[in-house]
Amino acid sequence: MKAFMEQDFLLKTETAKHLFHDYSEKLPIIDYHCHISPKEIYEDRRYGNIAEVWLGGRNSDGSYFGDHYKWRLMRSNGVNEEIVTGNTDPFVKFLSFAKTLEMAIGNPMYHWSNLELHKYFGVTEDLNEHNAGKIWDKTSDMLKNDPKLSVRGIIRQSNVKYVGTTDDPIDDLKYHELIANDDSIEFMVCPSFRPDKAINITKDGFREYIKALAQSVGKDELKTAKEVCEALNERIDYFKAHGCKASDHGIDYVFYRPCEMEEADAIFKKAMTGEDITVEEAEKYQTMILLSLARKYHKEDIVMEIHYSCARNVNRRMFKIEGPDTGFDMIAKSSSGEALAGLFSDLDSTNELPKTVVFSLDHNDFNEITTCLGAFQSDEVPGKMQLGAAWWFLDTKDGMEEQMRSLANLGLLGNFIGMLTDSRSFLSYTRHEYFRRIACNLIGEWVENGEYPAHEESLKKIVEGISYKNAERYFGI
Repeated sequence: MKAFMEQDFLLKTETAKHLFHDYSEKLPIIDYHCHISPKEIYEDRRYGNIAEVWLGGRNSDGSYFGDHYKWRLMRSNGVNEEIVTGNTDPFVKFLSFAKTLEMAIGNPMYHWSNLELHKYFGVTEDLNEHNAGKIWDKTSDMLKNDPKLSVRGIIRQSNVKYVGTTDDPIDDLKYHELIANDDSIEFMVCPSFRPDKAINITKDGFREYIKALAQSVGKDELKTAKEVCEALNERIDYFKAHGCKASDHGIDYVFYRPCEMEEADAIFKKAMTGEDITVEEAEKYQTMILLSLARKYHKEDIVMEIHYSCARNVNRRMFKIEGPDTGFDMIAKSSSGEALAGLFSDLDSTNELPKTVVFSLDHNDFNEITTCLGAFQSDEVPGKMQLGAAWWFLDTKDGMEEQMRSLANLGLLGNFIGMLTDSRSFLSYTRHEYFRRIACNLIGEWVENGEYPAHEESLKKIVEGISYKNAERYFGI
């Protein structure tokens, strides 16, 4: 029997061990999509205890910070909501999580949490309710006193080269400016353009958001869909001047219902006066905005990321109490393949299709997406159209393997840009290690089964590419 999480954790063959330890393990990290705070990076925040890092709490504006993956597990273990997201004593929170984690056999959270304790705090025993007090004392002392465990220290010791935060078009990017002008910060922190609120014409707060968007470009109001496009393009220019390399679109499903600008203007005006609009009208407006943005991304060499097949805030009662991003979401089914192809074909017809990464929360979409993307590759960059890494509920061992097998079967795994954290926690960089171990094990299995030759130069190129170099090339870092 193997020891728990020893140095060859998840590496089943000698080839896998060689590929990970000799080629993948020590490469830098490009975390091209996450939700960490640039303000906390600039201010080099220190946490008082591990409950703050892992389980969070409320910000001064009433919103939450913390890891909704962990909150969901705690609820599944019957933990009271006041302990999960309330202002309960931090150690009580941590102990409740420790008791939960002990039950999480087979869940990636078990591995992630113990990897974080091992990497950042030197804790080699597994966390459980019996040793929680001892681990609490050790981690709290280190978080308060160890210079390597401030926010910047964590990023440095994680060997992170690039952080792509998620930012709203109306953000002033103040902290990105301050970071860029601080010579003591040697890693890159760049904003990513997230214009969902300008696209979601049927969702609450749309009219208020459009007014805020107008103010961000020095106008009192935006009267037409065309003016919305122009305002968003102006904000893209602002983001590009602050180092933006990617956009991100979190949509329920992919839509493609093209219309003339005049019709989009009429739909926009209806929405702004409070009139009801149909699903078809909403999709026409959304398509117009997304096509306009994509053309601008292509012009500015900004990667377009699209996430879909997620049903958000499905527990209406808890959404009213806790708000968004608190762990009440689920995988959704969608029929997006034809719309995705239509969107890409429209942009390709005028040579304005940007580099694009497509993520779905439904693993059944992997083959459809990969075959769609294969119809729109070009010589602009190897792997211009990317099947995104196993995301959110799929970033499990099984999910990662299924995503990579789909890409290997129907595309070119060797050009894959690899993992992202998609996290709100600064300790989550171990997810890159988790992914790299799984990828090296999968490739090692193919080699030892005689399905790929043991060509050292080729294997080195593939593993280093997936771990780091492909993303470096793709995002122009």
